[in-house]
Amino acid sequence: MADTVTVDLKGLNGVGPFKSAQEIFQETGVLVQEVDEGQPCLHCKDKCPGFSPHIWRKVCNNCKCPREAHDVYHEEFVNVRDRIGIKSAPDPTKNISKEKTLQEGYSWCPPGLSRDKVEEYFAQLPNHKVPRLGTPGEKYRDKQLMLQLPKQDLALAYCKFLEREYYQNFEDFVNARNEIALDIGYVRETLDQTLECYKCHGVLPQGDIAVIAPKFGESVAWHPACFVCTSCDELLVDLTYCVWESKPYCERDYAELLKSRCAACDELIFSGEYTKAMSKDWHSGHFCCWQCDESLTGQRYVLRDEHPFCVRCYEQVFANTCDECNKIIGIDSKDLSYKEKHWHESCFLCSKCKVSLVDKPFGSKADKVYCGSCYDAAFATRCDGCGEVFRAGTKKMEYKGRQWHEKCFCCCMCKNPIGTKSFIPRDNDIYCTGCYEEKFATRCIKCSQIITSGGVTYRNEPWHRECFSCTNCSASLAGQRFTSRDDKPYCADCFGELFAKRCTSCSKPITGIGGTRFISFEDRNWHNDCFICAMCNTSLVGKGFITDGPDILCPECAKQKLI
Repeated sequence: MADTVTVDLKGLNGVGPFKSAQEIFQETGVLVQEVDEGQPCLHCKDKCPGFSPHIWRKVCNNCKCPREAHDVYHEEFVNVRDRIGIKSAPDPTKNISKEKTLQEGYSWCPPGLSRDKVEEYFAQLPNHKVPRLGTPGEKYRDKQLMLQLPKQDLALAYCKFLEREYYQNFEDFVNARNEIALDIGYVRETLDQTLECYKCHGVLPQGDIAVIAPKFGESVAWHPACFVCTSCDELLVDLTYCVWESKPYCERDYAELLKSRCAACDELIFSGEYTKAMSKDWHSGHFCCWQCDESLTGQRYVLRDEHPFCVRCYEQVFANTCDECNKIIGIDSKDLSYKEKHWHESCFLCSKCKVSLVDKPFGSKADKVYCGSCYDAAFATRCDGCGEVFRAGTKKMEYKGRQWHEKCFCCCMCKNPIGTKSFIPRDNDIYCTGCYEEKFATRCIKCSQIITSGGVTYRNEPWHRECFSCTNCSASLAGQRFTSRDDKPYCADCFGELFAKRCTSCSKPITGIGGTRFISFEDRNWHNDCFICAMCNTSLVGKGFITDGPDILCPECAKQKLI
């Protein structure tokens, strides 16, 4: 909330009966044909039934959005020279041709260029700002014509709130602006020399296209995308510019360098008496409540969403109702809130003992608030650790229907508070991670350390994978073939070397691992493959045989040996 600067108001007079655009054109040479009434709002969409002009604000009566937020369009082809009242250029190639422009597929294009050069020019602009017919670029141009070249800046006939005594001041301003500052640039090739861009200081090589602003001189040039207003940084619509202190501006920003502009009706202020508020300038009769239009000049007001409201409207529209006394909480009262409920500072009391709760801990139950003592006495639950109540404002830790004070939520072994750290429940006890692992975690039978992942079970006992190794060579047995002897694991190789019977023929161990079969006879053993006749090498597995000292023979070879 702030105070306004109060000034005298001498009355705002209109310019007389409504005149058509053609009548104004005949009188002033300025032609503006904009269609706004009933046009949809681009912000509100279907929520707004269409633009309905406020009597003096430049907003819609229906949705309160600015005029330019609606789909305002120009009724006919817009020649910017007609809009600003500048006569045709002496060089006909610098004048807009409606037929050629529409034929090229644009609502405007720089005159005097071939089709290829027109495309080269537009290729250097942001695509959404290129005024192709039926595209967002066409809408962008329409909007910039209205913003950069506001009709109320161009001709007296479009000014609704200029006092009659300042008509001549307005005309003098327009004449001086048109003579000294306002002009239209054009586009040409840099044929004979390399130029430097006036804005970015980049190079414009020979053969490139450049924007020329005659009031800066024919040797001063811009890249097409660099020819922008010094103040708003927008492309200068249809190359129309004003020059001020050797810099290009759009007409709107140029005018505001010299005159104040009313933030409500958007007209320039020529009177020396006006209101300054909210870092803006206003006709004194236009600085009004956004809701009821009552003047705020010299009055208190409240800002809401960058709009001023009188105290009465603000309290009716935005102020909250006190939950205790059911009266409005005005702008002069402190608004205390909790869970979408609001109170006057003096009404924020304990529902039972009526003590003030301002700056004190309190509790809430069934849409009522209580001081700490009353809440504890009536509703407070008790800690499952110490048995004491939870006082109002105390942090409570809850888990599966049980609750603790923060300091009571501790590990049952080490008694350290757990807080927000990880914990593990077991039966009715709570353990911190370290104590749980210490007491319950699975430990390796060999090294006694906790197995966190990837363990091995052997004879119902847990092992780390790296600890489950051969008793003889210590090679890991995890995922390998192994056997045991006296409850100790051995890899296949060590078991064979240490304990297995040996083949009488090849002297290698007979392990039996993997399904290997063997033959035994009189304390001697053979691999199946080694149980063969010593003379003819015929397998004797499942056949009769005769021993001959350390050898075994098939019956045929035994007969031959006897003969």
